[in-house]
Amino acid sequence: MSTRGVVYVHSSPSAVCPHVEWAISGTLGVRASLQWTAQPEAAGQLRAECGWTGDPGTGAKLVAALKAWPMLRFEVTEEPSPGVDGERFCFAPTLGLWRARTSANGDIVVGEDQLRAMATAARSNESFAHRVDEVLGASWDAALEPYRRAGDGAPVTWLHRVG
Repeated sequence: MSTRGVVYVHSSPSAVCPHVEWAISGTLGVRASLQWTAQPEAAGQLRAECGWTGDPGTGAKLVAALKAWPMLRFEVTEEPSPGVDGERFCFAPTLGLWRARTSANGDIVVGEDQLRAMATAARSNESFAHRVDEVLGASWDAALEPYRRAGDGAPVTWLHRVG
């Protein structure tokens, strides 16, 4: 059983780009040669995307490998597969890592226990709304959105795990 996903490296210093490729290559077991383009949102930074296929859980492994460079801005998605939820990961230098489960259509899945805990802990409507924003990754979306828009139309490299 396999799944697929995408690695979006929204910004990377040029000196780190080969390390990013090595990290992806080591995780997927296939040579990654990404097409790096300028990131207009951050002078001197580059961006790249690559689609991947692999076993469920590969997205988390890719994130673990990429977190070695805390100056990167990146996202990793993993599509749901039979019996396994999808996942979305976002990383921004000032915020760190955010992770959520995703449904078949890509929506963030918030569990009933999470909702109950949020409702119980909320002291006001504003605190509940703030916690919902945290669970949905609103701060990460706000931090990464300018970098996402700057990558519209950029080339995507497809990588397939072997073995």
